Amino acid sequence: MRAPHSIAGQWQGGWDEAGLERWAAGLRARLPASEVTLGAVFFSPAHFPDVGALLEVLRLHARIPLLIGASSPSFIANGVEAEQGDGLSLALFHLPGARLKALHITQEDLETGSGPAHWHRRTGVTPDQVGGWLSLASPPRFDGETWLREWNTAYPATPVIGGLACGAGDDAPAVVCLNGEYYEDGVVLVAVSGEVRLQPVVSQGCTPIGDAWTITHTDRNYILQIGNRPAYSVLVDTFNHLSETEQSKVQHNLFIGLASNEYQEDFHRGDFLIRNLLGVDPKNGTLTVGALPRAGQTIQFQRRDAAAATEDLSYSLGKVREQLVGQTVYGGLSFFCLGRGARLFGSPNHDAGLIQEQLGPLTMAGMFCNGEIGPVGPRSFFHGYTASLALFVSNKIPTDHPARQSVDATPH
Repeated sequence: MRAPHSIAGQWQGGWDEAGLERWAAGLRARLPASEVTLGAVFFSPAHFPDVGALLEVLRLHARIPLLIGASSPSFIANGVEAEQGDGLSLALFHLPGARLKALHITQEDLETGSGPAHWHRRTGVTPDQVGGWLSLASPPRFDGETWLREWNTAYPATPVIGGLACGAGDDAPAVVCLNGEYYEDGVVLVAVSGEVRLQPVVSQGCTPIGDAWTITHTDRNYILQIGNRPAYSVLVDTFNHLSETEQSKVQHNLFIGLASNEYQEDFHRGDFLIRNLLGVDPKNGTLTVGALPRAGQTIQFQRRDAAAATEDLSYSLGKVREQLVGQTVYGGLSFFCLGRGARLFGSPNHDAGLIQEQLGPLTMAGMFCNGEIGPVGPRSFFHGYTASLALFVSNKIPTDHPARQSVDATPH
């Protein structure tokens, strides 16, 4: 069930204080709820000179008690993706019964301590007090890999969903925001708990090819053997068993999928962490990958292109739609890779439109990222070419929901 508890809109253009005041107040007036729980803003680098004033205008005129945000040259509101345009998107969420706690983690925080106890003290949040983390990070002075590794340990099996802010170019500064403050480094986090949880959707844009195998010998980021055979030979055999049509699709679109949870008996789409195939060595029979694979880990080769990305997102959305039948969804936030959008699919609004088609009408806002964050199995990772969604879902089970009926039928 889609709840009328949220709204999102786009402002096209640069800084215009009076115009933004009217626009923010108008968006707030259209929210069919008595109060805002959370606001999320994603704005183009054109707003950098006035970002402090922008945050205050939105907080005041949209009456937002907790506001998070990030910069990106491309942003999303509902089914529309505004790529490489000046402006912003703003979402207002009313989340009944939610408990939210927000904070900003810096590089200094990483350097002054580590381990679960350190982070529980620093955040004031223990694992039983959080059902998911929203995360907006700003590189490059922040060691995001170390932070996320620490977070997976401190908050096990708790999804972390978000993305990396970006500026006008590869090396341009990026900004993340919390209430009236903005930062060029660190990560802004929101712990979500209470009667609302985060439902992740992670689509890495790949479709599996060939069979799943077991890695039998590695050295750092080199895979030497798969199934006790030279790794390169297994890759060649996999390729040769494809049809000519599939072989043409795989050319220059081949990736590696590494199982994220070895305790599974069967592996399916979405169970693999996708990483780059960096090189092959036919002479030594090795593969070089953008990860640190382990002997005993399950591997499956993957194809990534526009068709595979469409197929994978459709599958992921369909799967979560089935899981959420009868449950209240208040809306969500979306984080798409800068390599997706019209440059990959050849037309605008592909991912945002597919979300609305499969889950909508649903309030969504977000940005295109320099890296996406989301769980694969029990741990969260940084991704590329991925669509990562955080859906706000009520923890209350409706009386007519099958799970509730099963509980109610249990003898007391």
